Amino acid sequence: MNSTAFDFLRPVALLILTPHCFDNYFVKFDFFDGPCFSATLSKCLGLGIILGSVLVKLPQIIKIYKSKSGEGISMLSVTLDLAAITIYASYSFLKQFPFSAWGDAAFLGLQTVVVAILVLHYGGSTLNAISYLVTYLFITLVLISGLTPINIMWTLQGCNIFIVVSGKLTQAYSNLKNGHTGQLSAVTLIMLFLGSLARIFTSIQETGDKIVILTYIASTLANGVLVGQLAYYWNVVPRKEKTQ
Repeated sequence: MNSTAFDFLRPVALLILTPHCFDNYFVKFDFFDGPCFSATLSKCLGLGIILGSVLVKLPQIIKIYKSKSGEGISMLSVTLDLAAITIYASYSFLKQFPFSAWGDAAFLGLQTVVVAILVLHYGGSTLNAISYLVTYLFITLVLISGLTPINIMWTLQGCNIFIVVSGKLTQAYSNLKNGHTGQLSAVTLIMLFLGSLARIFTSIQETGDKIVILTYIASTLANGVLVGQLAYYWNVVPRKEKTQ
């Protein structure tokens, strides 16, 4: 490889590879370095998850918008989910974790806010939807501005395991009580399940933070419950749709 091509390749490759791994692959031609393989795989997975997260809740948003209804979607579950996402993103931002380890949370947070606003709006409460948005933006600003001490952020992140599980199981209980999954999007649920599963590996590789790792393990299990319900209630039609 000539020097011009090498000089061009290096800064691009370093977006994914560490300097050590770059030298291993492109200088020493050592393609069997285990730690480098794990680190590179983690980085690629992380970036892939971030790209996927840009659209992960779009099917859910479209489904609510088209039906003009948030039937079957628990606002408590959405709010707990949003709280967990925001706490994790804020904690990771303040801890200066690599963006590839948490960037998806930023996009998921934005989309979850949209879901909440649509559910409130189509539930007949536009004013509540606006208040919800303003309150969320204010809380997020407080969390990421540095005004919140890092020890409090650590405690909040520790609570995230409970928040994540509570949010998912609240939705699961709502599904069980209703006897269907309502306007929940199958694509969104499956993508969330796969994303949280992959995040266990990337969190181990890129953060080493036990609280974060345990949170994603809990999230994967809870998402698995919802995916299981999705399969179980697949052919069940909500009453409102039956009467139309």
